[in-house]
This record gives sequence, structure tokens and C-alpha cells, in this order.
Amino acid sequence: MLLQAATELIATEVRDYPEWHFGRSNYALWYIDVDQPELIEYLDEIRAQFADLLVPNPQRQFHITIFVCGFLTSSEKQYDDDFQIQQLQQQIKLVEALQLKPFELEITQIDSFSSALFLQIKDQQGVLTQIRQQFARVSEEIAALEYCPHITLGLYGEAWPSAMVLQRIQQQSLKTMKIQVKKLTFGYYKAQILQGLLYPYRQIKLG
Repeated sequence: MLLQAATELIATEVRDYPEWHFGRSNYALWYIDVDQPELIEYLDEIRAQFADLLVPNPQRQFHITIFVCGFLTSSEKQYDDDFQIQQLQQQIKLVEALQLKPFELEITQIDSFSSALFLQIKDQQGVLTQIRQQFARVSEEIAALEYCPHITLGLYGEAWPSAMVLQRIQQQSLKTMKIQVKKLTFGYYKAQILQGLLYPYRQIKLG
């Protein structure tokens, strides 16, 4: 469990964040689509149990982030978190060279960051680590220092006491479910829209 009991959570402000995007729009990442209907239904059920704590009406599809790239650009880099199309092409070549087969991930437990509720993902075979190492040869990741594979269920709408959230989490029973990974997706979301849709841009099919 990542969340510490004697703390407060971080509330997400529902607003534009110009100090972050500087007018740029397409924020890019590599991710795994969660597209199994029974799993989506289950994730919706869990999210509904915590709906009173979360920012309402998220549009973003359930997914597992693999690597956060930055703001997609076809021109020269202007900011440290710009990510060029040519870098994407290099990443694709490096991952295709691994010749990966389809693989499985597993949901392990409900957990929480200070700002978001999520489901932890177990990567038994270490495939995500292999993929991330290839991506990192091309660009430095724009993200937290330690990678934690997960499916975000929602962002917190208020600075709730963490002890209360932990108690709610512990009352939930969790099904063990497998996630079949047959492709990797590179896509982006619109930086001006909080929890907006993911738009796929390129895909790598496995096997």
C-alpha cells in the first residue's frame, strides 16, 4: 500500500493548467488499452464505490501507462518536455527489435497515490521493464522517478484524510483478473481537458 495513514490527499483542481502546457496541446505517452469488456465493467463497479471521493465525469479510457513521453511536436524541441516525431520512430524500431509475443498482466490490489485511486498491476514476466528500457534509450521519461504499473480509477476531488480512504479500500474485496496484452499503443490526450480522451496515434502489434 503506497498511501500513508496519517496524511491528507491532494485535491485536483478542475481547471486549465497553462503554467504546465504553455499553449501546447497533445501530451503523448505509450500505454496498454484496457479493452476486455468484463474487466471494464469491473473497473466501473469499483470506481462507482468511490465516486463520492473522485472528480466526476472522467472521459479518459482505462489504460496502463507504460512510458510518458511529453508534448508531441514535429518541429525542433522548444521545451524540455517536448517529444519529437523522430524520437517516436526510433522508439518503435527499438521495441519491434525485441520481437515480443503477447503477454499477461494481473490486477493485484486497490491502492492510492496522494492524488489518485488506482489498481496495482503485476508484471510477472518483467515485459514492461524491457519495453521501458528501450524507450528510455531515446528519451528521458517525463514522470515520477519510480514506475508503478497501474490502472487509474479517478482523481480525488477533495483533500480527504488518507485514513478514511484506506479504510474504504480495505472494505473492498478484489477479484483476481488477467489482462491480455496483444498490442502497445502510442497516443495522446489534450492537455487543456482534465481527464480527457486518449487518442491513439501509432500501435505495435505483438507476435
